[in-house]
Amino acid sequence: MRILIIIPAYNEAQNIKNVVDNLISKYPQYDYVIVNDGSSDNTADICRTNNYNFLDLPVNLGLAGAFQTGIKFAYRNGYDAAVQLDGDGQHDPKYIRDMINEMEICNADIVIGSRFKSKKQPLTTRMIGSRMINLAIRLTTGVKITDPTSGMRIYSKKMLKEFANTMNYGPEPDTLSYLIRNGAKVSEVQVEMRDRTAGESYLTLAKSLRYMLHMVISIIFIQWFRKREV
Repeated sequence: MRILIIIPAYNEAQNIKNVVDNLISKYPQYDYVIVNDGSSDNTADICRTNNYNFLDLPVNLGLAGAFQTGIKFAYRNGYDAAVQLDGDGQHDPKYIRDMINEMEICNADIVIGSRFKSKKQPLTTRMIGSRMINLAIRLTTGVKITDPTSGMRIYSKKMLKEFANTMNYGPEPDTLSYLIRNGAKVSEVQVEMRDRTAGESYLTLAKSLRYMLHMVISIIFIQWFRKREV
């Protein structure tokens, strides 16, 4: 399989070199593309200086826009699957092989790198929000997703085509819920995620809580009015 690793990056100047150099040195079997999402720091300069493979968005589109840019690139260049990997270094590429195996064995459309598939985590505020999203997905689809907010995922060739050719398909739990209800098969594998070593996450506690509430409302109510175009 030809695999593309998509790395959305917004103001990740302190992390991006470590992330990409690790991929180049340890995982040369995978191609990668960085999607610089209109960063205001020198993320783009670092990519140019190191001759990294990257797409440079002139304005900040947000995660959904950067993600879909990478998906379109993967689809138009004939990749068999694409892996979403964060630019902050929290996702360990060593689990990609496990995710590919899961996709092939289970014939899955999407495989999520889950922090909670076989391990329990302390009950924090964010964990409560994640469980609320989990419950909303289970109520509307009958499928249990242990880590619906995980940003580490692999998408099959069929999903690349659908995501690339459909507007408003972001890498969010409500899209997962929508696709599952429409027949997509989603699976999970257990992964460990690292702590961010530099920079700051854009998701503060307040933003996280708003995000969780928005996702629950979208899954339970809004997704029923969405129309699938494929």
